Amino acid sequence: MRDFQQTIEAVQINCHITDARHAREMTMCNYLLGMRELYIWEHEFPPTRPLVQADLSRWLVQREAYWDEMEELDYRPIPIAGREYDPFDIVAINSVLEPHGLVYGGGLGRWCKPHFFLGQLVRSEKRHGLTVRVSGCEYARDITAAPAALREGAVFLRTDALQRWLSEKVEIWSVHQADGALQAALDCYGQQGANATLLARMAERESETLILHEVGEALAEPLLGGDWRDMIMSFSSRRSIVLARSIRDNLADCLSTVPELIGHGATCSLHFYFSNLDGLRRSLFPRLVAAYEHWRDSGDSSLLLAAAETGRTHWQWAAQHLLTAWKNDPVAAQTAIENWVENHGPLSL
Repeated sequence: MRDFQQTIEAVQINCHITDARHAREMTMCNYLLGMRELYIWEHEFPPTRPLVQADLSRWLVQREAYWDEMEELDYRPIPIAGREYDPFDIVAINSVLEPHGLVYGGGLGRWCKPHFFLGQLVRSEKRHGLTVRVSGCEYARDITAAPAALREGAVFLRTDALQRWLSEKVEIWSVHQADGALQAALDCYGQQGANATLLARMAERESETLILHEVGEALAEPLLGGDWRDMIMSFSSRRSIVLARSIRDNLADCLSTVPELIGHGATCSLHFYFSNLDGLRRSLFPRLVAAYEHWRDSGDSSLLLAAAETGRTHWQWAAQHLLTAWKNDPVAAQTAIENWVENHGPLSL
């Protein structure tokens, strides 16, 4: 593609700008993990390569100094073949890039931080009326590389980011090698340790799990209505945002992820899914966790299917309750939502 390097540079500059404005708002743990991953990506290290701490520390100081210079800059338009595009106009940009085997992502993520990336397009397909774009190697990215996202009627699955995320999870697990769902998933895959073969196999299979979740998000959108996004955008409390997102995520997984994985007989992926069901999503849905433990011990998936079916009704009802509270009193809604979820949210047996 003509002037491809200019396109890469514009996207990467926007990545630097959004990182300069927002990266240091992350929790310290997430910030350091994100910077470590960004360092590995920029230097094209394989996921399993040991790092030299002094080099990483030196790079981090230099990057933060560079961000100080970038923080006040405006986002750049994206130049493609002689034209310029708004960096958030992902529909127009991808219509131009796709024939060249490229894929672009740009949009607001968690805490309203803009995210951008440019990568190789591996394949594009249709699922439930959605365009699924799967990317491979990435030419530009910011500190937060979500392996999957739903944007403007399209699912973006980033296999490069997925492999790096998997490597990090396996590396952290290998320190203590605790029993649990991740141990069961690794046993199911038949390998231990973050070697390249394991990561490639897991990324290939778990890509489908991530796509199924984003499909569930799309199926949940018409059930929640357009006010749902407005409600979350109006929240200033991080806890309220996490609570609302957890309810929507549980609904999405009851609509798509869990029943589809069971239907496909995806044993390894079911273990891996539950290894990532944590925090509020897990504490709000003890019935699903108990059903997983029953399936893991017995091989009987009937309780899992029943939990997903009950969850579809329950989480849609819970979401509507939150919306009603917000519409009735937007100012007091966050406190009311937090109190209500703590008292009535968990779905148990």
